Amino acid sequence: MKSESLSINYKSFSNFNELPEVYQRLWNEALNARKSSYSPYSKFTVGCAIELEDGSVITGTNQENAAFPAGLCAERTAMYRAGIHAPRTKFRRLAICATKAGEDILQSAPPCGGCRQVMLEFEKRHQQKFEILFTDASGNFIVMESATNLFPFSFVF
Repeated sequence: MKSESLSINYKSFSNFNELPEVYQRLWNEALNARKSSYSPYSKFTVGCAIELEDGSVITGTNQENAAFPAGLCAERTAMYRAGIHAPRTKFRRLAICATKAGEDILQSAPPCGGCRQVMLEFEKRHQQKFEILFTDASGNFIVMESATNLFPFSFVF
């Protein structure tokens, strides 16, 4: 038997003002998208914004349904929209923000396992990594350089 370990590098910013402007702009797009969240059951509003390589931004929100698990996460909504509207345009970065309904206090919002898997598929499809921005449980802004860093033992053909 051999014991091994993983090390994951990421950037951490303690507040919004520390973020470089490119992240601030994308974060604001995700915050704005969050207002269209349909989340009557969880009351957890999530917005996602993807900056494409051509500079355009595609957004998505979580969409819930009483017939669980028929809803869809904000990240997948945005990625699938990008896959439809700009199928060959690579992603530069993706931002995810979340709050409780009616509040402006940010909640921890790393992507779920299903969204991580879809992110990996887009990285493979475009043959390019993209950055992922979200907040952690302490309110820090986290920037990962790739979906692979979020999901090191992944399922990819």
